[in-house]
Formats: sequence, C-alpha cells, structure tokens
Amino acid sequence: MSLSLTRAALVCAAAVSALVAAPVAGQQFPVKILRVINPNAPGGNSDVLFRLLAPKMGEVLGHQLVIDYRPGAGGNIGTEMVARAAPDGYTTLIAAASFLFNPALLKHIPFDAEKDFTPLGIIADIPAGLLVHPSLPVKTVQDLVNLAKRRPGQLNFSSSGQGALGHLSGALFNASTGINTVHIPYKGAGPSIVDLVAGHVEFSFVSIPAVAGHIQANRLRMIAQCGERRFVSFPNVPTMVESGVKDFVVTSPFSYLGPAGIPAPIVKRLNDALRIAVTDPKNNQAMIDSGAQPVGNSPAEHAAMIRSEIAKWKKVAAAAGLKPM
Repeated sequence: MSLSLTRAALVCAAAVSALVAAPVAGQQFPVKILRVINPNAPGGNSDVLFRLLAPKMGEVLGHQLVIDYRPGAGGNIGTEMVARAAPDGYTTLIAAASFLFNPALLKHIPFDAEKDFTPLGIIADIPAGLLVHPSLPVKTVQDLVNLAKRRPGQLNFSSSGQGALGHLSGALFNASTGINTVHIPYKGAGPSIVDLVAGHVEFSFVSIPAVAGHIQANRLRMIAQCGERRFVSFPNVPTMVESGVKDFVVTSPFSYLGPAGIPAPIVKRLNDALRIAVTDPKNNQAMIDSGAQPVGNSPAEHAAMIRSEIAKWKKVAAAAGLKPM
C-alpha cells in the first residue's frame, strides 16, 4: 500500500472512530459530580429554582449537581468562567434575564452571549405584569394608551433602575404604542414598588410574584400580563398581545447553559434531565406556587430565543437612546 493510501486509510479510520465515540461518550456521561455555576449570590430566583430541580436532575443523570456561587461584576465573572470551561458538560451555568439584555447595555462583556455558550434549555420564566395605581382611571391597556396620548409626557413609570428590565419594558411600550411616558428610575425594585403603591408614579412593569400581595389587596391593579400566555395564578388578566399591543412579549427567563462545543449526545443528556425535572409534578407545582412559569424547552428553542431576545433588546435600547456603557 502506498504512503498516500495509508494516510487516507488512517484519516477514514479516525473519522469512523469519532462517529462511534460520540454516542458512547453520551451514554457514559456523566461519570462524576457536575458543577453548576451561579454567577449571583445565593438566595435569588435562579438559585431557588435550580435548587428545586437539582435533586431530580441528579437522579436522572446518576451523579449529583453541585452549585458553585461566583458572584461579581453583574454576573459576568461566573458567566465568563463557564464560557472558558472545557466543553465536556461538567461545568454549566444558570443565568438570569440580564444575560439577554446586557449585550444591549454594556460595551465590554468578556464573552459573546450568542457564540460562547451551548443552550441547554430554559428552566422557567418569572412573568411580569403592567401594574397601575388604582386611582388611575384605566381598566385596560387601551385605556392607558388613550390617557397617555391625551397627556403626553405627563404619565410616569417606575423601574428598579436605569437599564433594568422594567425600564426596557417601558421603552418598548412607548415605542410600540406611539406614546410618550417618562421613566423614573429607582435604586432597586423595592423602592420602585413602594412609590407605585403610594401613587407617586402612575404605572410600572413589575415581576408578578413581587406584587401579587398588592394585587390581591387591591393596592395595585394589573391590567395586562407580559408573557406569551397568561400566568395560571391570574387567568383572567389578558396578555399585552391580547390587549392589542402587537409583538409585546417581555420574558424574564432563567437559562441553563454550557460552554460552546458540548457534544450533541451530552447536550441531549443534560436537556433530558432538565425537562424531566421541570415536568415532575411536584417540582412543576412548586415552581408555579413560587410565582414562576415552568418551561423546560429544547436546546434549539432555547437558542432561537437567545438570538431573538438579544436582537429585540438592542433595538429597544437604541430607540430609547440608551447607549452601551
């Protein structure tokens, strides 16, 4: 056999070996404890949700999942660690919604949210609502739009801070309906909600779990929900799209991600474990009771959502005059 034929045979053998090895690697995975990086401090929504799912995921995978907290730099320290980790499935990430809108607001992020990660599925979404003070003479979104058009620049909406999801939601609302309302940023969600309840601002886009008590006590009125579908705890409140605001969907998803390049069989194993944990009846109900909307979608659906959300918030930020800092 000639030298060139020998080399060709070796290349073919290596290719066949790689094709055979990939499924085997997926079948054997995992063979040790898996580390899940939380880029935020303990106790937040992402922490609570993943701690709920981790035991079931570990049961499905046959090895424990251990949460490793690496907070700092707005979540970028821990997130970068995962982006630079080996793509073997043993280091993964739980990411809050800021993962999706930070590319529109920050110039210097040490990773590419679209290229440096493998989507493994959305854990859950924390739904937001459009809340108004009861003294405001509006019962529907169209009522609010009509009032804002009669009083341009006179209605205020609060948020937890400049560039926060509530701020971007208000900017999207202005752009989608052609109204002019004024953003009032606060230092955190708590003060923002306090002033909304007190009537110092007219409306706000707020995480529903944070204001459920105020809604039930009639201290605030929710006139619309911002998700793709109605939240089960408030089935009679329409979505923004149902209320006539085309394409207005604001989600606050919690993502499960790994570094780019994880082999497909391992991606399937991790996604299967996540979906089984999310659809487990006990876990599913516990998430709903905590104010979260369980998701557990496919990697392909997750990837499409990442692309569309990043593009959307970049467009909204530009329309609102928010330049990346």
